[in-house]
Amino acid sequence: MKRPYILSLALILAACGGPDETAPTETPAVADTTVPESDAAPPVAVTPVDATGYISKAGAGDLWEIESSKALLAKSTNAEVKKFAQMMIDNHGQSTAKVKAAATEAKLTVAPPKLDGDQQKMLDEIKAADAAGIDAVYIAHQKTAHDAALALHQGYAASGDTESLKKAAGEIVPVVEAHRAELAKLTPIN
Repeated sequence: MKRPYILSLALILAACGGPDETAPTETPAVADTTVPESDAAPPVAVTPVDATGYISKAGAGDLWEIESSKALLAKSTNAEVKKFAQMMIDNHGQSTAKVKAAATEAKLTVAPPKLDGDQQKMLDEIKAADAAGIDAVYIAHQKTAHDAALALHQGYAASGDTESLKKAAGEIVPVVEAHRAELAKLTPIN
């Protein structure tokens, strides 16, 4: 059941990328990484193992974390959730810097990050939530985002194509794991 999904996703990714005169004509390899079944979030099916794909996804993930946390800080009255949100802004700013430094070391250009459709939808839901409901929406979306981030960084650290980025991804993994542990402790105030 997993193979048709991976094949479809690989074909979609290949179609979206368009031809690149300097790159091989083959579709970049992808690693199959899933979030353990014990976690309630849906599995993340594929992680890019090419530097460009990793940089793009890592940048978008950090951008989402920072923007969603700023939106939470503007409305929430829950001190613990606000403390977590500020940690997200600080830590994801640091992981962005780490990935950019690793890309620079590898002589790669880093494009400004942009959110994908799902990230934008989650951000819009957080922004639209009222003060009474924002904590629950934020926490739920943080769990989803951190499951995806963990799979991304673990997958690239294990199978990526650029050593400096693999090292950065490996250093980011324990930070994301710590975030997931902190999320498990948070309870929205209703």
